[in-house]
Amino acid sequence: MPVLQETADGLLLYARISPKSAADRLGPLHDGRLKIAVTAAPDKGKANAHLLKFLAKKLGAPKSALAIVAGETDRDKTIRVRGLSAAQVRDKLGL
Repeated sequence: MPVLQETADGLLLYARISPKSAADRLGPLHDGRLKIAVTAAPDKGKANAHLLKFLAKKLGAPKSALAIVAGETDRDKTIRVRGLSAAQVRDKLGL
C-alpha cells in the first residue's frame, strides 16, 4: 500500500500515530504508513485535533484542508488532504 493515494476527492495519507510522545515529529515508514508522533494524549479527540494541526503546519495548508476519514479511534489513520499535489505533500513531509 502506498503512503499517498490520489483520489477524485483529494489525496489520502496513510499514517500510524503515536500519541503522548515527547515531541511532535514525522518518523520513518512503518508497514506502508508514515509514522507520526504527537504530544497530545488520545483523550476526547485531543490527539486527532493535534495531529491535524501539526500536519497542516508541516504542509503549509489550512487545517480545513485536512480530515481524518478512517481510523478516528485507531492508531492507523487515513487522512484526506485537499488543495495540494502528491509531489507537494511528498516534498513537505520528506517522503
